[in-house]
Amino acid sequence: MTAFPLEAVRARFPSLATKDGASRRIYLDNPAGTQVPRSVADAIGDAILNKNANLGGDFPTSRAAGSIIERGHGAMADFLGCDEDEVIIGPNMTSLTYHFSRMIGRGLKPGDEIIVTQMDHEGNVSPWLQLADDLGLNIRKVPFSTGSWTVEEDVLKAAITDRTRVLALNYSSNLTGATNAVGELVAIAKAAGILTYVDAVQFAPHGLCDVGALDCDFLVCSAYKFFGPHLGILYGRRSVLEKLDAYKCRCSDNALPYRFETGTPQIELVAGLEATVDYIAWLGGECGEDGRRRQKIAAAYSASIAHENALCGELIDGLLQVDDLTVYGITDKARFSERVPTVSFTLADISPQELVNRLNEEGIFCWAGHNYAWEVVHQLGIDPDQGVVRIGIANYNTAEEIAETVEAVQRNVRMLRQG
Repeated sequence: MTAFPLEAVRARFPSLATKDGASRRIYLDNPAGTQVPRSVADAIGDAILNKNANLGGDFPTSRAAGSIIERGHGAMADFLGCDEDEVIIGPNMTSLTYHFSRMIGRGLKPGDEIIVTQMDHEGNVSPWLQLADDLGLNIRKVPFSTGSWTVEEDVLKAAITDRTRVLALNYSSNLTGATNAVGELVAIAKAAGILTYVDAVQFAPHGLCDVGALDCDFLVCSAYKFFGPHLGILYGRRSVLEKLDAYKCRCSDNALPYRFETGTPQIELVAGLEATVDYIAWLGGECGEDGRRRQKIAAAYSASIAHENALCGELIDGLLQVDDLTVYGITDKARFSERVPTVSFTLADISPQELVNRLNEEGIFCWAGHNYAWEVVHQLGIDPDQGVVRIGIANYNTAEEIAETVEAVQRNVRMLRQG
């Protein structure tokens, strides 16, 4: 494995380039959405300008559009470690979860139970809560530990009953950054005959998704979190998908995976999705892997994790030098394998928005608020109207950017406290 090729990575992203007369931009809003490589934008532009047709026609542009859709599924199969017909592409993770929760609900009966966690993004909570209201189901909420910052196995086991039918859980928290031991949690659910639905939106930009190793039934992620266009992707275990009664038009394709992809797909964005996966594979090649696309993707993540963890350590070290500042999540560098580089904090005497406004004005892009981690803020006793300051690192960020951000946080806190 070679050193992380940071300069080569940054050269692929037009938005990161210094522009004459432009103010600096430090993108640390990455948990909400990353920047995209030029190759992704080019693929989208080529598709909509030169291959713009609906599917199913016997003419060149329609055939080219059909090839884009097939290749997009193939690329995500390599990304997730599954077969192409187990990949469903949709508008976003939340819409896919609402859609699939309703199909899953067709097999549930009043009194059946769904487990959700208090560590999840609201996109993997509200669809199940509302399904329960619709069908007379029961919801069991599993808290996370503020010692480990994860959902612990014994707590999950205690929540399972003979009426539990679905477990909805996340891979990594979009507020604390903590990463669950998903394989172990899924194994507990599987032993009890429970369907598992994993939200990997926050994990996928920072770690290799391997649905075969996890043995989950469903896993969802969002391409715009890992350098791609605004699309959601769902993996579904084939044997489970085959049993689901799809909400679809009577005359539309009934084959997997297309019976779950209603209407005309966003063809140009799927072209960008393939380019996104190819960009990650390119990074793996730059890091010394010369194997197939899946192996290159794995190599890219191995190198990115090491780079991101170093930056995350510098960020947390700098934040913890500020008096009356609380970081929510794992701060011990020895445990960084159990987190992604999403860092949230509050100050005892300064509102998150007040600090973030100042950082944004300086060209440091980050977020204030609950960030849809609705259950998380409530378990932690954080005012949801105030939320947290959230800073999220991507692999194109630099040590200099983190140092500038730490200095800006420390300086602005001093200024605000001095009045």
